[in-house]
Amino acid sequence: MTPVLVLTTISIDFDAKTLARELVEQRLAACVNIVPAITSIYRWQGNVSEDGEQLLIIKTLDDNIHDLREALFAKHPYDVPEFVVLPASTSDAYGAWLAESTRRGGNE
Repeated sequence: MTPVLVLTTISIDFDAKTLARELVEQRLAACVNIVPAITSIYRWQGNVSEDGEQLLIIKTLDDNIHDLREALFAKHPYDVPEFVVLPASTSDAYGAWLAESTRRGGNE
């Protein structure tokens, strides 16, 4: 069980709080940070585009990646959702909190 950060972007008008709350309630994430206003410049369908988006920083364990991906993609507004997984080093106390917060089948 290794701590990871998962990054995804969603449209500026998408309900990020509801999505974040669902991921935490399902114990797929211990915490989701919502960065409410970023500008993304990207290549899509042969063109360079620019849009306002929200960035979600999802804190979880690598054991949750498959289920997190399925849950996120089921609600995600994009045809090709960003799903970038980065390893994370944490303190022992934070790592323990992360593990406890994402333990499914345990105390709710």
